[in-house]
Amino acid sequence: MTTMTDTSNAARFREFKMPDVGEGLTEAEILKWYVQPGDTVTDGQVVCEVETAKAAVELPIPFDGVVHELRFPEGTTVDVGQVIIAVDVDPGSGDAAPAPAEAAAPAPVAEVPAPAAAAEPEPEAPKGRQPVLVGYGVAETSTKRRARKGAAASVPAAAAAIQGEMNGHGAALAAPKDRPLAKPPVRKLAKDLGIDLATVVPTGKDGIITREDVHAAAAPVPAQAPVPVPVQAPAPAPVAAEAPAVSGTTVADARETRIPVKGVRKAIAQAMVGSAFTAPHVTEFVTVDVTRTMKLVAELKEDKDMAGVRVNPLLIIAKALLVAIRRNPEINAAWDEPNQEIVQKHYVNLGIAAATPRGLIVPNIKDAHDMTLPQLAAALGELVSTARDGKTSPAAMAGGTVTITNVGVFGVDTGTPILNSGESAILAVGAIKLQPWVHKGKVKPRQVTTLALSFDHRLVDGELGSKVLADVAAILEQPKRLITWA
Repeated sequence: MTTMTDTSNAARFREFKMPDVGEGLTEAEILKWYVQPGDTVTDGQVVCEVETAKAAVELPIPFDGVVHELRFPEGTTVDVGQVIIAVDVDPGSGDAAPAPAEAAAPAPVAEVPAPAAAAEPEPEAPKGRQPVLVGYGVAETSTKRRARKGAAASVPAAAAAIQGEMNGHGAALAAPKDRPLAKPPVRKLAKDLGIDLATVVPTGKDGIITREDVHAAAAPVPAQAPVPVPVQAPAPAPVAAEAPAVSGTTVADARETRIPVKGVRKAIAQAMVGSAFTAPHVTEFVTVDVTRTMKLVAELKEDKDMAGVRVNPLLIIAKALLVAIRRNPEINAAWDEPNQEIVQKHYVNLGIAAATPRGLIVPNIKDAHDMTLPQLAAALGELVSTARDGKTSPAAMAGGTVTITNVGVFGVDTGTPILNSGESAILAVGAIKLQPWVHKGKVKPRQVTTLALSFDHRLVDGELGSKVLADVAAILEQPKRLITWA
């Protein structure tokens, strides 16, 4: 007698596996779940945010249904290919739920109860503009949640309307009290500092927790003045104050904090070590009078053709570097170690080093060499805005050819930058300061900065590196060369 297998129940539950969101990455950490068991999801809806070794990425679900199970809690590092969420694509069938497909997969998130099969569904929230992620805008949706055991049958319409007004997006279901409003970078900061967001008092708009709120919560409480102790009964010194902190444990009065190195910071550390000990670095410096460049920046800010884009010294410096590369194209190259070849690039993907809460990242502007000044300004603005929001994709950081790092924003005069992996040169821009300078035979106050160019000495010799740096300096001193040299 042949045993027949019922496949209808298995087909009802679909599993979504951790995808390879980068270029050959093998794992990613789940930073935040945006759905819970019982939530209705639609094809393309973002269900979680993960951090790879390159960036934080939002993952959309590829099918419709009701969330049945979350296989991993937040903060877990998951291998590519492992199932992270199970979705009931036919919730009305009433069949029993299957057991997890992977025996080795962790149990569902403990704090989220499974949906009750016998419970009546709650009324659907009014369709309209619903909050998607704090800090990530809104989207059209009709998300609803199944009722759970012990939970109220419905959310009063008045409470939903009040919550919608607080969020500034119209009527919406009230947010759970145990999920404080905060952007992903702020949540990351709180995690690093060991701060529970539920204990932080929000001061941002619509009750959103800001970075300042987290820092305020992490600030030590001022010690009170000691109470005088009678001479006849001196108080013994507390033993706990002299006890050493336990390694790897967060202690209130610990003398040190240990932070696990993973994700973007781990990748940065590995890339910098690999670059520093693989490519022979040479760094050259030049100090230049950029007074005329600063005047040009001021004029461009008033130019109607530059309306809607941000104009700053970095824009002119970036354009100057692109012109210098056009005059000295050999510097725009890479070293191919396996084939022992120099690969010259006929395009410039201009990298801009950006400091983010997750560490330093270097997204790049694709084909920057073909852009006009307004186009380059718009691309720079978009790149910086995306990086600050923590939404830079791995593709945006791949394929860079030359990089600019602006250390001047921190008040630093100069430095010796380390090459971004796979690139031949990186330009560091120092702070622009008013300094005494010999101008037309007289000492006058002028706007001055220092540039530093590091390059891979395997494919860039001193002459080539010096020419590029000198060209950039000459353009910043006389910006009209942007026209005559272009």
